[in-house]
Amino acid sequence: MDTMRDRFIATTSRLLDEDPRLALVLAEISRDGFRRAEERHPARVINVGIREQLLIGVGGGLALAGMRPVMHTFASFLVERPFEQVKLDLGHQGVGGVLVSAGASYDWPAGGFTHMSPGDVALLDTLDGWTVHVPGHPDEAEALLRHAVAGDDKVYVRLSLQANGEARAVTGDRFLTVREGRTGVVVAVGPMLDNVLSATEGLDVTVLYATSVRPFDGATVRHAVAGAGTADVVLVEPYLAGTSTAAVAEALVDVPHRVLGLGVARRELRRYGRMDEHLASHGLDPRSLRDRVGAFLRR
Repeated sequence: MDTMRDRFIATTSRLLDEDPRLALVLAEISRDGFRRAEERHPARVINVGIREQLLIGVGGGLALAGMRPVMHTFASFLVERPFEQVKLDLGHQGVGGVLVSAGASYDWPAGGFTHMSPGDVALLDTLDGWTVHVPGHPDEAEALLRHAVAGDDKVYVRLSLQANGEARAVTGDRFLTVREGRTGVVVAVGPMLDNVLSATEGLDVTVLYATSVRPFDGATVRHAVAGAGTADVVLVEPYLAGTSTAAVAEALVDVPHRVLGLGVARRELRRYGRMDEHLASHGLDPRSLRDRVGAFLRR
């Protein structure tokens, strides 16, 4: 199976052939994958070098000129480093664009903390009007990318090397109900689904699958807890723990509820290791998730 990043390169290359409005802005990362696209469309495939602030600035300028820019690099260089440009050159100017990241929270641990971005979605939450997609499979990444490119709004597509074994029919808005139960609701975001399904096997819980997390689908969460006197909700996110707990609280503002936010801890892991070791250290592997979810629901 190809990776989400492989699928992004292939899909965007085809879209550049099909849509003269589309432009791609790179900051060295993934440039080799776009060599042929750059040769075919030299005016619409732009590599700014390792100048991430310029990456966003160029994208904003293209949007002001009526283009649909796709801006791509590692998440830490796409959201965190040029955050002021994201805020001003897109948001303040009132133009849209598609940010497509690679690297996720710790896809390449050997790159060190400079290449890790567990806080990207939480950071975008400080701005208005962003749609955020977190696919869990390359097929979903392609579907959500096509959905994003077709619009005119501000969209962040967060790609990861971690992927679920099976693709789901994602629509770009609603959460999917994967399993139904009566004692709680577990929301699995993107590549967390397989681990959540393994962790909750045999438990009487509803599992919702979220690949589009902003806007947050509070209606599906409300429907999942309907009929219960109280609601227990567990969020399992592949980025900073608790990023979406406020969204759950808003959705259930008139329902007595408890929320447990699981995800990447704030502490920095300085022994970088492998991606699976980071998952285990943050308690996001199936065994740890089962212990944490079970303990929460038994309280």
